[in-house]
Amino acid sequence: MDGNYSPYDWTASSARIKAILDQPAGAYEEVEGLPDRDKLTFSNGFYGMCSAIFIDIRDSSGLTSKHNRPVLAKIYRSFISEMVAVLNSDPNVREVNIVGDCVWASYKTTRVNHINDVFVIAAQANTLLKLLNHHYEKAEITQLSIGIGVEYGRVLMIKAGYSGSTISDVVYMGDVVNRAAHLAHLAGRDWGSSPVVVGDDFYANLNEHNQGLLRAQWTSGIETVYQGDPIIPQMDDWISSLR
Repeated sequence: MDGNYSPYDWTASSARIKAILDQPAGAYEEVEGLPDRDKLTFSNGFYGMCSAIFIDIRDSSGLTSKHNRPVLAKIYRSFISEMVAVLNSDPNVREVNIVGDCVWASYKTTRVNHINDVFVIAAQANTLLKLLNHHYEKAEITQLSIGIGVEYGRVLMIKAGYSGSTISDVVYMGDVVNRAAHLAHLAGRDWGSSPVVVGDDFYANLNEHNQGLLRAQWTSGIETVYQGDPIIPQMDDWISSLR
């Protein structure tokens, strides 16, 4: 969000706070699938089910000791550019966000096949890493490792920011995005940890083939998760043919 200077007025601030707190609970509507962001105002919100993918670079802080800033800029630009391209390639995508060196997206998943489509997006992001690392190696740049977390659940979608300005954004409230971020933090981190980790609710809605690409693992604090290294075979074969 681009800043646009405006002096702070604490009396107006008090009025805004009161107006927000006085909003009726009925302003938050239960919907089957999350709507487009243009349906949001500063006084409404929508409850709905969605899936979220969160992608995080492993040991990104270590890159600063290996490369100068222009090279770091190339790494982050190429990584974010192409991960966003993958996350944005599902017709049910609702939001794609960049948070530092992480990217995440939410999807309207009102049917089981939608959830399996999101799993394919996660597999494509995992395969994309191989393509990125192919080009990094040719450019003598450190290859990356990533963690991909995926979860499904209920969220409250609201618009938040400074009313009357252009400074606002969509906020997702609920466990699904936080859990996806936490699962991404676990993924690809330690020996034996796979690059893709999905939550129990997401796994339960996958078809038999996609479930077969994952294995169960008990994790302290969040109990059973499912991890694996799913790829897109045709894309993987094409990358392997590159010279």
